[in-house]
Amino acid sequence: MSELFNIYCDESCHLEKDHQKVMVLGAVWCPTAKSRQINIELRELKQRFGLTRYFEAKWVKVSPAKIDYYLALLDYYFNNTDLHFRALIAPDKDKLVHEAFGQTHDDWYYQMYFDLLKAIFTPHDKYGVYMDYKDTNAS
Repeated sequence: MSELFNIYCDESCHLEKDHQKVMVLGAVWCPTAKSRQINIELRELKQRFGLTRYFEAKWVKVSPAKIDYYLALLDYYFNNTDLHFRALIAPDKDKLVHEAFGQTHDDWYYQMYFDLLKAIFTPHDKYGVYMDYKDTNAS
């Protein structure tokens, strides 16, 4: 019998001319049947540390004032056997030569997302994939 999973995706430094060499695509996934409970527990974790339920955990927001929250968040992840993570790292976007492959940077970006996700998918399960809104306006 197949199981349904939710996959939540996000990216960092994905634009071609954002003056960042490294791009990271990430995916966190869990069984859909567990996603609501995980969401509730993550909100409760934020409340325990005095953060609003809308606080977005980002590594650029790590500070001495929030370090205990981030450590608790890591503990939560590593102690929850229903949560899984995969990342794809492009170490130097400056070395990309899209023209040699007849593609645009945008084409390459979506190919990398495919590479990230294809290792997660299994033929017998089903998936809901939720990608972050892709910023295309930054210089």
